[in-house]
Amino acid sequence: MKHKYIKTLSNGLLLLTAVASLSCSSSKMGPGSPAVAVETGVSKKLAEHRRAILQNLAYSLHLNIPAQKQAPIQASEKISFVLKDNDQPLQLDFKEKSDHLKSLRINGKPVAVSLAKEHIVLPAKALKVGANVVEIDFIAGDLSLNRNEEYLYTLLVPDRARTVFPCFDQPDLKATFELTLTLPKEWKALANGALLDSTVTANDKTYRFQKSDTISTYLFSFAAGKFQHVSQAVKGHTMHFLHRETDQKKLKLSLEPIFQIHGDALAFMEDYTQIKYPFQKFDFVAIPDFQYGGMEHVGAIQYKASTLLLDEGATQDQKISRSSLISHETAHMWFGDLVTMEWFNDVWMKEVFANFMADKITQVAVANSNYDLKFLTDHFPAAYGIDRTAGANPIRQNLDNLQDAGSMYGNIIYHKAPIMMRQLERLMGEEPFKQGLRKYLKTYANGNATWPELIQILDALTPQDLQAWNQVWVNEPGRPVFDYDLKTANGTIIELRISQKGEDGSARVWPQFFEVALVYPNRVEQLTVNANQAQVTVPSAVGKAVPLYVLFNSTGQGYGVFPVDAKLLGSMYSLKSPVERASAYINLYENMLNGRSVTPRQLLDTYRKGLAQEPEELNLKLMTGQLSDIYWRLLSAAERNKLAPDLEKELVQAVQKQVKPNFKKLLFKTYQSIALTKEAQQQLYQIWKEEQAPEGAKLTEDDYTSLALALAVRDYPNSAEILQQQMSRIPNPDRKQRMQFLLPALSGDVKVRDAFFASLKNPENREKESWVLSALGYLHHPLRTATSEKYLAESLNMLTEIQQTGDIFFPYSWLSATFGSYGTTSAANTVRSFLAQNPDYNSKLKAKILQAADGLFRAEKLLKESR
Repeated sequence: MKHKYIKTLSNGLLLLTAVASLSCSSSKMGPGSPAVAVETGVSKKLAEHRRAILQNLAYSLHLNIPAQKQAPIQASEKISFVLKDNDQPLQLDFKEKSDHLKSLRINGKPVAVSLAKEHIVLPAKALKVGANVVEIDFIAGDLSLNRNEEYLYTLLVPDRARTVFPCFDQPDLKATFELTLTLPKEWKALANGALLDSTVTANDKTYRFQKSDTISTYLFSFAAGKFQHVSQAVKGHTMHFLHRETDQKKLKLSLEPIFQIHGDALAFMEDYTQIKYPFQKFDFVAIPDFQYGGMEHVGAIQYKASTLLLDEGATQDQKISRSSLISHETAHMWFGDLVTMEWFNDVWMKEVFANFMADKITQVAVANSNYDLKFLTDHFPAAYGIDRTAGANPIRQNLDNLQDAGSMYGNIIYHKAPIMMRQLERLMGEEPFKQGLRKYLKTYANGNATWPELIQILDALTPQDLQAWNQVWVNEPGRPVFDYDLKTANGTIIELRISQKGEDGSARVWPQFFEVALVYPNRVEQLTVNANQAQVTVPSAVGKAVPLYVLFNSTGQGYGVFPVDAKLLGSMYSLKSPVERASAYINLYENMLNGRSVTPRQLLDTYRKGLAQEPEELNLKLMTGQLSDIYWRLLSAAERNKLAPDLEKELVQAVQKQVKPNFKKLLFKTYQSIALTKEAQQQLYQIWKEEQAPEGAKLTEDDYTSLALALAVRDYPNSAEILQQQMSRIPNPDRKQRMQFLLPALSGDVKVRDAFFASLKNPENREKESWVLSALGYLHHPLRTATSEKYLAESLNMLTEIQQTGDIFFPYSWLSATFGSYGTTSAANTVRSFLAQNPDYNSKLKAKILQAADGLFRAEKLLKESR
C-alpha cells in the first residue's frame, strides 16, 4: 500500500489520504475469510460485514452552527458500539474532504486518521472485541445540510448521513442519537428527540435533545433557523410545528386542518396496525422549497411548505393531495421507521405501504373524496409514464452499492407499487392481507426486514401462489397490452375473449382482476375479469345483449394498455361514473401514445368538447393536463397556431359557464398554459395588472406570480417591468428569493439565458433544486425550444455530476424538465448520440435518460405520422 502524507495537525496527529487503492488485503474477517476492500460508497459486502460484527450502536453529536451560511460548522461526535470481531480494520463512512477531519480517538487513545475512498479506516489493533468508543472532532459536511441564510435542515436519505458526519451509514445498523446544537440566539430547532434543555449565552444558545428512538441513519434529522412555532394537542398527541409562513390568512386557513389530518392519520394507523404510535414524539416542520413533498424523519417530519400551507384559492385536489401527503408520512412511522428495509433494494416497500395507507386514510379523512377515482388518477398515469419506456425498471431492483440507491427512486415504486399492492390485497382478501401486515410489523418491530420475508408471511395466509405472482409484478418491468374478441349472434354475446401479452412482445402474463363495462344506451353493466392466463373468457358476458361498446378497466384497478372502441370518443361524456370517465381518458391517452386507435388531434378535439361537460374536478385536471400536453408536444407549430384562437375562446367560454370556483380556476390555468394569440396574452395581462380574477374564480399571490412568469416567457411587451412589479407584490422573503432566481431564465435576451444555463454547471447554483426545475421549465418552454435546444447535449454531460451532488429525485427531474417540451428529430438525435458515444454509461442513469426522453421519441414519431 502506498500513501501520501498530506498535513500534520496541530495536535500532532497525522492525516493520511489514500492515493492508491487501500484494500486492507492483509486483514481477514476470520480464518480463511477475505477482507472487505475499501471502495467508494457503501458496498453490499461492507454492509453485510458490519451488520455481522456490530451491535448496540449509539451516536452523540454536537454541532456548532454559526449564523453565517458560509462559515464552517465545527462538530464533535462520540460513537459507541459493541464489536464481535476485530480481525480487520473497521470502515467508518465519511464522504468529505480530508481537511474536515481534525482528530480521532479510539477507546480514549489518539489514533492517526486514515481517510480512504470516503471511509475513515479504524485500525483493528485500536479496537477490541466488546464495547468500543470512537471520538472524532471534525467539520460537518455541507452537501446535505441544506444551508440557507436564515435556516438549515438535514435530508439524509438514502446515504447522505455520511456526507454530514462520520457514521455507519446503512439502514440495518439502527442506533440512538443524542444531539446537541449550538445556534444563533434567535433560531429555533427541531430534532428526532424531544428537547431536554437549553442554555443561553451572550452570543448563542445551546439545545440538548433527548436520546432519540432507535432509528436508521437516513432518518436522523434536525431543522434549525428563524422559524415560527405552533403546538396543538390532537387525539392524545401534542404536536409541535415549525414554519416560516408570513401570510396570516394562509396560516389561519391551514393550521387547523394540518393538525387534524395528522391526528386522523395517527388514529387510523393505530387501528389498522393494532400498534400504538411507536416513538417518543410527533412533530413536523414546513420547509420553503423543500426537495420532496415530505420526508418521514422520526419525531421531526419535514414537508414542502407550499404543499402543506394552502390559501383560499386552493382546489379540492390540492386539499386531497395535502391529506395524502400527511397520511403518507404518518404511515411511514410504521412502514419504514418502525420496520425498515434491510437494504435499499427494498426501499420501495416503505414507499408502497406509505402510499397504500395514505390512500386508505384519505378515503375516510377527507369529505367528498372518491377513493377509487383518486387512486386511479394519482397512480396510473404516473406509473405508465415510466413503465411504457425503454428505461422501465422493476419495482424491486438490484443494488450493489448505496451510492447508487438514489437512482432507485421514482414513479415505479411510488405509483406502480401501490397498484400492485391493491391487486395483492384483492387477490388475498382485505382481512387476510391486513392480518399479514400486522404480523409483519410485530415480528420485525424496531428492526429490519426484506420483501421475501413479508411475502413468506402473506403466502401462508392465502392458497394463491404468491411466488409466481411476485415474479412478474415485482421482479420484472413493463406492462401488458390487452386485446379482445367479442363474438355475437342474434343480438346477444356468445363469447367475450380477452388476451394479454407484454408490451415488449413477450408472452408474460400479469395475473390480475379488473372490470369491463358493457355500455348500453340506457345503462352500464360491470363484469369482473380474472386475467390469470394469456387468454381468458368472461363467462358472465354470455347471453348479454350486444352493447354499444366495451369499456375496459371500468373500475380503475387493472394495469396495462387496454383497448378502446372508436364509439367511445363520441359518447364518453354520457358515462355517469367519474371512475369510468377517468379510465376512458387514460386508456385513450395510452393508446394514442402507442399509435393505436386514436390520433393526437382526434383526442384533443374530443377533450375540447368535454371542457364544459366534465363534472368531476379530478377528471377535469386529468383531461386538461392531457390536452395541454397534446397541444404543446404532439401538434406541429403551424397546427398549434391555427388551432389557438378557437381553443382559447372555448376555454374562456368554459370558464364563464362553470359555476364552481375550483373548476373555473382549473380551466383558467389551462387557458393561461395554452395562450398564444395577442388577444389572449392581452387578457392575461389585464387580469394580472388589475389583480382581477375571472368572475367566480379565486386567484392568489402565487397565481398572479405564475401569470407574470407566463407573460414573460411569451416575451410580452415590458416583461421585465411586469416581473419587477410582481416581485414588489411578494411580501414573503423566501418566495421573493425564488422569483429573483428565476428572472434570468425568463429574460427575453438569449445571452442572459445562455449565461444562466452556464451558471447551473456550478453545484452551488443548483442547491435549490425546485427553483432550478422551475427555471428549466421556462428555459425549455415550447416557445423557446429553438434557442434552448443547444443546451440539451450539455445537460446530458452534467448528469453524472448532478447525481453525485443532487438529491434522489433530481437527476430524473432534471432530465424531464429539460426534454419535456421537445419533439424534434434533432433533439431526439442528441439523446441517441449521447447514448451511442457512452456505451458503458452508468446503467441506472441510462435508464433515467430513456425514461425522460420517451415522450420526445414518441412525439417525434407521432409528428412524423401526422404529416
